[in-house]
Amino acid sequence: MTYQSPIPQLGLGTFGRTGEEGIETILAALEIGYRHIDTAQSYGTEANVGEAVGRSGLPRADLFITTKVADTNLARQDFAASVEESLETLGLDQVDLLLIHWPSQDDLVPFEDYMQELVKAQQRGLTRLIGVSNFPIALLEKAMALLGPDALVTNQVEIHPYHQSPRLVAYCRSKGLSLTAYQPLYKGAVNDDALLQEIAAAHGVTASAIALAFLMAEGHAVIPASGSRQNLERNFAALKVQLSDADIQRIGALDRGARHINPAKSPRWDD
Repeated sequence: MTYQSPIPQLGLGTFGRTGEEGIETILAALEIGYRHIDTAQSYGTEANVGEAVGRSGLPRADLFITTKVADTNLARQDFAASVEESLETLGLDQVDLLLIHWPSQDDLVPFEDYMQELVKAQQRGLTRLIGVSNFPIALLEKAMALLGPDALVTNQVEIHPYHQSPRLVAYCRSKGLSLTAYQPLYKGAVNDDALLQEIAAAHGVTASAIALAFLMAEGHAVIPASGSRQNLERNFAALKVQLSDADIQRIGALDRGARHINPAKSPRWDD
């Protein structure tokens, strides 16, 4: 599928990239060529992203920085202040993409309140683009009815070869809404998959690169995380992989609805 989102298709997830080691990992990724860096208020990595970006010397215009508003900061009185604090921590005047990390559980904060605050953050210039994360179809429909069909640029959700979310994917494709895949390597488990290893050998890359190439061929953005420079390089090689239709069909058959991230605050999933 043709990828048409303004989000760079291959990015770096930064969950767990804390301490000086985390800064060095983000710097290594930037040296390799990653330009899309994903963080969140709840990750504790915004400071490291800001530090690494500063040390890299790369022009701000060359980078795409995403952060997410924590579900503990969704109330009107907390939302804007939390975004401003994120920007200060990142050392930026603006992020490229701001997401709602999780919808409010049991409507503890009215849906309209935090979605309107998200739009206000964009109107104030705190972010170029807005989106959501962990939203099922019902909440996407609610968001589009409230904000308009084109306000959101992505829904960041768990997608990998073993959890391909066919219902959610079909819906988002019908609305022209991109999906960003977190946990795209299923915590590295894809490396042990015999089919992915077979296809990887034919392409001269790793099974992880094949998993990422598959998700990108499906039209998704991907944000794999790694603390290893070697794995960062191997994952980045996915950008050059061209899978055949047969490869894509075979990998598609791996789907078994194996969700890894499912905390108590999760919404009612579609897949």
